[in-house]
Amino acid sequence: MDLLEKKIKLSDIDTIALFGYNDMHLKMIENKFHSTINVRGDTMTVRGEPIEVKLIEKIIDELRYSLNKKGTLQTDEVMEILGLADSITPINYSNGNSITSASRPETVIIQGKKDGIKVKNPHQQQYVDKVAANDVVFAIGPAGTGKTFLAVAMALAALRNNEVNRIILSRPAVEAGESLGFLPGDLNEKVVPYLRPLLDSLGDMLTPEKLKSMSEKGIIEIVPLAYMRGRTLNNSFIILDEAQNATITQMKMFLTRLGRGSKAVITGDITQIDLPGKHDSGLADVRHILQGIPGIEFSYFDKTDVVRHRLVADIIDAYEKNADKYGE
Repeated sequence: MDLLEKKIKLSDIDTIALFGYNDMHLKMIENKFHSTINVRGDTMTVRGEPIEVKLIEKIIDELRYSLNKKGTLQTDEVMEILGLADSITPINYSNGNSITSASRPETVIIQGKKDGIKVKNPHQQQYVDKVAANDVVFAIGPAGTGKTFLAVAMALAALRNNEVNRIILSRPAVEAGESLGFLPGDLNEKVVPYLRPLLDSLGDMLTPEKLKSMSEKGIIEIVPLAYMRGRTLNNSFIILDEAQNATITQMKMFLTRLGRGSKAVITGDITQIDLPGKHDSGLADVRHILQGIPGIEFSYFDKTDVVRHRLVADIIDAYEKNADKYGE
């Protein structure tokens, strides 16, 4: 479908009051849709599918009306207007998106660029339900079971429903056995190879233009685990991928970054630990340390949950049968 670009003049309104402190209202609108929104001076430019662009224009009109009538615009009013928009948009983002309400099998967690992201099996359903009910969830199982992909979908759904303000995705960079400081290029060039799977998941749900816009605005942040130290992450949906390669110390550091209004999902496969010492894996260790703590849950997958190519499950099975031969 051809994209529509619409320029909306805002010269008759106080844009600071309209968009809120630190552009909070503007971010809420942008997070809700696939379209990109940019503001320069008194002009807002919206680019996306025609139906969405027209809907965003209607939302802005409603916000302007409310602001002119009352003189102020509160966050809850913006959320109410965005909620009303769900009833008239063809893609109902409130249907099964919210991580605060349990999803049902075959319901859409979030609408991707083409198709809805759906739960495909009972273990995925349990996973989604646990994320809905808890602030920290560990998803452990083999490659291809949808652990990371669903986590990204749930994070985007939470963002679009204004349950969080940003998404932070992280991974330990240990595969090459090298320190990031010794790799060539700037920080972005150093870490992109490690973070590519996270970018691929986002790329299935967001247009490149939208992903770039949200990254530039800090709404989506992709960062190596080593750069998480010292931060407190409030109102965020935080995903740690390939967590089997985080050391025990790194895992503790990551889990203690959690701030107010945040959720964390930690994914990994304890059969694919790349650390020099297998017993140093923070993911393997944390299963024993954090069991039974309210608000923390574990979700387990096995080879029967693989949703990639049909041969992936057979490959996993073959390696499991030969584990003793290779001393694993």
